[in-house]
Amino acid sequence: MFSYRLVRLIESHADALAAGLEEKAHSSTLIAHFRNVPAHELRERVYEIYRHLGEWLLDKNELDIEHRYREIGARRARQHVPLSEVVQAIVLTKENLWEFMKSEAVMDRAVEIMGELELLQMLEMFFDRAIYYAAVGYEEELAREPRQAEMLRAI
Repeated sequence: MFSYRLVRLIESHADALAAGLEEKAHSSTLIAHFRNVPAHELRERVYEIYRHLGEWLLDKNELDIEHRYREIGARRARQHVPLSEVVQAIVLTKENLWEFMKSEAVMDRAVEIMGELELLQMLEMFFDRAIYYAAVGYEEELAREPRQAEMLRAI
């Protein structure tokens, strides 16, 4: 019952979605330390998720999500981005997607509504796992680099 139509719509608008998120990230005071992250890096990571959303939701498993987001969490720790901002960036990625879905989704049949609800549940689970594994990767990186952890606490 999964809504392939909406997933394909998201995937086909991945570039615009990533550009919109990049703009929101630069203007957000909640993720100010993301200025330490090269601009293209954030856009590329988000584009990859949006462009291959169907694959991430249907073909990738928990280990794939774990690997990807532990790596992202560790990278952000090395870039001195506070964990709260890492989490907020993932939440902003999800909110950006919600806004697009609300503006584009037209549900006119009960079957379509059920498909949309299933998609929403799958997206929630994906982003919840992304947040968790990004935090795990972040914490592991801090444990590897005790001096770096002290520097981050001083920020």
